[in-house]
Amino acid sequence: MAIERTLILFKPDAVQRRLIGRLLSRVEDKGFKIVGLKMLQVTPDLARQHYAEHIRKPFYPHLEAFITAGPVVALVVEGPEAIGVMRGMMGSTNGREATPGTIRGDFGTSRQMNLIHGSDGAEAASREIEIYFRAGELCEHSLCLSDWLLAGDEK
Repeated sequence: MAIERTLILFKPDAVQRRLIGRLLSRVEDKGFKIVGLKMLQVTPDLARQHYAEHIRKPFYPHLEAFITAGPVVALVVEGPEAIGVMRGMMGSTNGREATPGTIRGDFGTSRQMNLIHGSDGAEAASREIEIYFRAGELCEHSLCLSDWLLAGDEK
């Protein structure tokens, strides 16, 4: 089982709706380790780096306007299969269609204002983490509960 790192963003709508603590609790309750955490304002330049594959698409101006509309909280989350597990916890992009129990299913009502971003694969996670965090900003540490999250043959 792969221990992975992924970038998670609590988007401006999550910050404005004061959901930071509730969303962070879900990540920690799952047993994942937070190795990077900060609040920042996404600039148009940062948005273009993050969403480089979408710049020429017709919806890009709306995407940039939304992600730069207010502060975001950026996290680097580490744990077993963290990329896929976090994406499952997030739920479908459209909050109206997301399964109850997921973040978007419990808190979302919009397709565009969808509260949270998570890297969609290992390559994207690596690229996105480097966009939002400098080398010295990630904290390597162990959790005392690590032995209680996975059985020995799952490590």
